[in-house]
Amino acid sequence: VITADLLVEGIDFRLDWTTPEYLGHKALAVSLSDVAAMGARADWAMLSIGVPPGLWGDHFLDMFYAGWHDLAAEHGVQLVGGDISRVPDHLVVDSIVGGSVKKGKAVRRSGSRVGDGIYVTGRLGGAAAGLECLKNGRRIGSADPDTMRLLLRQLRPNPRIDAGVHLGSTSLATAMIDISDGLSSDLDHLINAGGVGAHIFAGSIPIEDMNAIFENDAASLEAALHGGEDFELLFTADEKKLS
Repeated sequence: VITADLLVEGIDFRLDWTTPEYLGHKALAVSLSDVAAMGARADWAMLSIGVPPGLWGDHFLDMFYAGWHDLAAEHGVQLVGGDISRVPDHLVVDSIVGGSVKKGKAVRRSGSRVGDGIYVTGRLGGAAAGLECLKNGRRIGSADPDTMRLLLRQLRPNPRIDAGVHLGSTSLATAMIDISDGLSSDLDHLINAGGVGAHIFAGSIPIEDMNAIFENDAASLEAALHGGEDFELLFTADEKKLS
């Protein structure tokens, strides 16, 4: 399996909101999550970076690569190539990751069947809440523990590699996708690929504790449904096999 992701400063991240180490971590994490969503484990990566003049003269790249390599070492990913070049203004990161899965065990988006249950690997909305914190001026280093937890969901996500491999190798998941765009959007991708429909119930969605950010449950539900970047795995499965 192979995936490619592009991160552009000002669109996908802001340098004044994160750290070089966290950005390096996230640049790899988003691609590892794509691989996990096919039930695969990542083997290699290529990384290309366009660096503006203001970032050449300090230790930004060293710290970025440190964050990238820490996550790569955790999952046994080898950096096999890439490129680096100057760009006129905004930082651009291009991540390509390749992985492997046993023949016949790759999980596609199109395998959902009528009667399957819909599941996620963790709580949703935390990354959206973390983004809201950043927009409201809260920053790493000065945040209380509850806010820091949400900031890290946005800035330093953890791909669900082990869960994806397990769901694929055991054939439990009939279809799977990672939640990068939001539950509502990614579920739409999944059911369209499978030619099925879906019902979800608000009370059954596992929602991150966001009381420190949002004043009511409706706002938390909105974040869980539409926020995105949680990088949990969304999958369908035969309910009898999971009971």
